[in-house]
Amino acid sequence: MKAYLTAASLLVLGLAATPAFAQKATEVDEVIVTGTRATSRTVTTSLAPIDVLSSAELAKSGKQSTRDLISTLVPSANTSNSGAGASFAIKTVSLRGLSADQTLVLVNGKRRHNTAILFVNGTTQNGQSPPDLDLIPSSAIERIEVLRDGASAQYGSDALAGVINIILKTNDSGGGFNALVGATGQGDGKTAQASANMGFSFGDGGFLSVTLDAKTQNSTDRGELTPNTTQLYFAPSPGTLDPRESTLSRHTSHPGSPQLQLYSAGYSAGLPVGDHLKLYSFGTISSRKTAAWLTYRNPNSLNNNTAVYPDGYSPRLFLEDRDYQIAAGAKGDNLLGFNWDLSTTFSRNEVGYYENSLNASMGPASPSFFYLGTLAFEEWTTNFDLTREFETGLFAAPLFAAAGLEYRKDEFTIEAGELASYVNGNYRAPAGTPLAGQVTSGGSQGVTGFPPFSAGTFSRNNTSAYLNFEQKITDNWEVSLAGRYESYSDFGEAKTAKFSTRFEPWDGFAIRGTASTGFRAPSLQQQHYGSSSTIGVSFPTGTVLYPVQLLPPDNPAAIALGAKPLEPETSTNYSIGLVAQPLPRMNVTLDVYQIQIKDRIMQSGTLGPNATVSAALASQGLNPQQAVFYYANAADTTTQGIDFVADYRTDFDGWGSVKWTFAANYNKSEFDRITPPPPALAAAGLVLIDRVKIGDFTVGTPRDKQVVSADWTVGDFEAVLRITRFGEVIQRTANPVNDETLAPQGIVDLDLSYDVTDNVRVSIGANNLLNEYPDITKVANRGTPQFAYYNQYSPYGISGGFYYGKMAVTF
Repeated sequence: MKAYLTAASLLVLGLAATPAFAQKATEVDEVIVTGTRATSRTVTTSLAPIDVLSSAELAKSGKQSTRDLISTLVPSANTSNSGAGASFAIKTVSLRGLSADQTLVLVNGKRRHNTAILFVNGTTQNGQSPPDLDLIPSSAIERIEVLRDGASAQYGSDALAGVINIILKTNDSGGGFNALVGATGQGDGKTAQASANMGFSFGDGGFLSVTLDAKTQNSTDRGELTPNTTQLYFAPSPGTLDPRESTLSRHTSHPGSPQLQLYSAGYSAGLPVGDHLKLYSFGTISSRKTAAWLTYRNPNSLNNNTAVYPDGYSPRLFLEDRDYQIAAGAKGDNLLGFNWDLSTTFSRNEVGYYENSLNASMGPASPSFFYLGTLAFEEWTTNFDLTREFETGLFAAPLFAAAGLEYRKDEFTIEAGELASYVNGNYRAPAGTPLAGQVTSGGSQGVTGFPPFSAGTFSRNNTSAYLNFEQKITDNWEVSLAGRYESYSDFGEAKTAKFSTRFEPWDGFAIRGTASTGFRAPSLQQQHYGSSSTIGVSFPTGTVLYPVQLLPPDNPAAIALGAKPLEPETSTNYSIGLVAQPLPRMNVTLDVYQIQIKDRIMQSGTLGPNATVSAALASQGLNPQQAVFYYANAADTTTQGIDFVADYRTDFDGWGSVKWTFAANYNKSEFDRITPPPPALAAAGLVLIDRVKIGDFTVGTPRDKQVVSADWTVGDFEAVLRITRFGEVIQRTANPVNDETLAPQGIVDLDLSYDVTDNVRVSIGANNLLNEYPDITKVANRGTPQFAYYNQYSPYGISGGFYYGKMAVTF
């Protein structure tokens, strides 16, 4: 058995922040490094919308992860809080209504690697393998820059919705210690975090900033409201019930947040060598263990064997993450008049799968613990960048030019699990027993082990080159032009471009706009990952626990059902915005955007079960009694939206000051085209993208979100009150009768802090102060046995309020 996690009285600083214009006046003009290669660009002069979450603001919340912080403070960002199987372990953050893997993540301007896990059994995040932000130690972060604009021409694949650039600390002395303990309103989910950061100087001007971070979190359980009302045991004789029906606990489902234990470390270092050269390096390393409950199997079910589990069982999935990224480079300013930067970054994410479960096809000989296999993803990126200003004498300022080359190699590995985790033992219940002669599917229940035919190592490489020019035409008008060429070893070439402009007709008011093209290469995980699991599937009669098989697009069974090799997604992005300071101490931004994506990669609807699907599976020696899905370039889509951010500071003399912030987003996504079902599916009466998938994309996340906050500081006391309103969410199912609408909901966060000394701050607070829960799931959508009481499409989770105390010490 694996039991990793108990909350200890440790802790780390939770992060919080506000949009860029909500910062102090001295911070508003902070130089940014995202969305531009120039070294003098500031937030207020940016040609595209960008939020800067500063270190000062990052310290004002009980948010337990960088991901939650971004989704709370950036108006168009959302976090997915649902999933099954491995999708429980990792949560995603997405921008402007697109997928999480359509946002590029950088650390210190260098590409961050993706997780090895492919989200298969989630809700709105299916088919994604984005970077895992939780594996970056939060206390190592100096600031976060969030570019809300397409940037493929500047940074390459994935930047369709924007870029999240995490800047690490560079302190050469001092540091701090942070601690947090907390729990939910029901007393579960006990959490403890602790972190320490310390800066060191060495050599002539060198620095080393080191951060250590630890977190434990117990699981939450909201299954007490969904008692298992089914008959659990076989009847001893007709018309009678087993006496255990009245004594066994009916609390058999355990939906909620997973149990986890996370240790991480990060560093950032630099050393000048002479007057024109600087060496630098940074990196992170993390170890995480996560555990989650899956759906209960009754004692009398076909996927149980009472010799192993006399009272039934809930599979328990364990994931063990090992993750690191290390970058090293040199930069200088005297290469034929150019500033230059040469760097290389190597990273790896490895996830081992383990499970307490049962292989019912092995009968009483089945083990109860399985090694399911390991996924690993490696990325090695090397960059060479040049920048220079050219004095042309034609315009108001010199021409800024940037050029660069990149080489990247990706590698994805699937290691097969142990034999018992995937084998079909062909066990049949003996004569005279209630299930005599019946057979069940092979492999461990819940998540089945990776079989040898799925295992392998898959790799590709790509080279790219870019050019970027920025020109100030007059004192109040500037333009930028970027272009990029990419060549991939597995699908060919891609060309992208971007044009941006900003016009400031008078002080305190500016108009900005961009037009760009972009692309996202299909991930190696989407191209090669295959797995089998038993999950809740939406059928016209309701949600039923059913085995499903994810087939890679190149699997012969998938090809027989119409699958084709994946092609890149391409995008066209337009935005126009206003930046204004209508009053002293007031900042306002308004940005309107449209993102069109062609050949969008999506997970198909659940195909089958029917004779055509069964025949395709059987032809490859797979269990024919399963449903199927695979990935395809399934649609063209358009996403349109509006971002609005305003802030104002009010001074109350002896009563301190209040910084008011209002941020809002409206976002609407629609299908322009859905790929018709391939002939094999059409002949079987199946569609490639069903109404469940259509609903997940168009209405499965809030179309609107508003955030109102007040940050009141008086003397040594500070209070931050934030109200986030999430708009309506609709869960579409296989039967319109079972569709569900989650009503709009306001979530209140509160943080109260007091500076005991100049170096010690103590705080208490709450995320979801009023302990709000989402709407109750319809009985038809809870599964059999019932699993989810609260609707898991909720954008704020199903665990209710989290209440904490924390302490921060600086030295």
